[in-house]
Amino acid sequence: MNTSKMRFGSFIAPFHAPEENPTLALERDLELVELLDRLDYDEAWIGEHHSAAYETISSPEVFIAAAAQRTRKIRLGTGVSSLPYHHPLMLAERINQLDHMTRGRVMFGVGPGALVTDAKMMGIPIAKQRDRMDEALGVLVPLMRGEVVTRKTDWFELNEARLHLDPYTRPSVEMAVANQVSPSGSTAAGRHGLSLLSIGATSTGGFNALASNWAIAEERAAEAGKTMERNGWRLVGPMHIAPTREQARAEVRFGLEKWLYYFREVGSLPMAPDTGGDPVDSMIESGLAVIGTPDDAIAKIEQLKAQSGGFGCFLFSDHNWPDWEAKKKHYELFARFVMPHFQGSNNARVASMEWAIDGRAEMMVERTAAIKSRIDRHIEEKGSENIHPQLMKRIQR
Repeated sequence: MNTSKMRFGSFIAPFHAPEENPTLALERDLELVELLDRLDYDEAWIGEHHSAAYETISSPEVFIAAAAQRTRKIRLGTGVSSLPYHHPLMLAERINQLDHMTRGRVMFGVGPGALVTDAKMMGIPIAKQRDRMDEALGVLVPLMRGEVVTRKTDWFELNEARLHLDPYTRPSVEMAVANQVSPSGSTAAGRHGLSLLSIGATSTGGFNALASNWAIAEERAAEAGKTMERNGWRLVGPMHIAPTREQARAEVRFGLEKWLYYFREVGSLPMAPDTGGDPVDSMIESGLAVIGTPDDAIAKIEQLKAQSGGFGCFLFSDHNWPDWEAKKKHYELFARFVMPHFQGSNNARVASMEWAIDGRAEMMVERTAAIKSRIDRHIEEKGSENIHPQLMKRIQR
């Protein structure tokens, strides 16, 4: 019997339009993680970006350290650490320190770096980003397990390198490799037996590639003597829900156009379809986003389950389409009405209610008989003077 339940969380890039106060935006991101913790979400993943204005967190490790002090149980991951930007030993040390500081709540998400503008500023050839990710991953996996590593490449060198603190989580923190449409992420995850983080799972390309990318990961894992666990597979997609579809559509008008502008004009990863019509209609019809009700969210996740063959965690691609109050309400509605559907939270309650309904007629007969028996005894002993006439009628039926 599989006793695991689907997990839920948020993938926080984040996306803040440049006219907003950046200090207050960072504070609100921390408040969001606090809210997720209170609402019993399982995970929050924090991005790393260094250019293009919108994605304002440059150090997920610093953010996670602060968020860990404000929360109790939610797990916190780098979403993702861009491996070509860092010397592997320095990055491993920071993650390992967080593993201790969070008492094992940290997760280590990795990728090649999504923004080419970041790589450009650091003089990293864009064509080399994925190769460098693979090289770094090859040493990070043993380093994070406390092993000694010697390796030299054209961009880093390790001489009998090791963590100077034993890992808090044994044998290692959970590591996850980012994947979109190309097989590079699933290939790397399979080769090392790591978790898979499918960003853009609801985009047309990402959705269509779900099953094939998982098959690639399993094939590579088998070749390397590793195994892939579906419970560690995260799928990421944007949603905004409200009590009605009309309300959800109205609420996203607040910030949707700014988000679309970023992906169409600034960022290097165009996600949003541009059909020339109403962007809300375009995003819903393409399958990229849910903008609707809790029932719409349930239907979408069921669709993702069917397309993928099964996964362990759904993550919102966090955004600021609605204002802050509506955004908080979205997360609350999802926790109240969508998460229980997939986690079996109400199975016992429903079974108890159905049992009560099925036996109601029989139990009501028994209850009435028990009451009548007591009244009859009272009449026998004291007479019927103090028995209300309506009650006498009921027991005489």
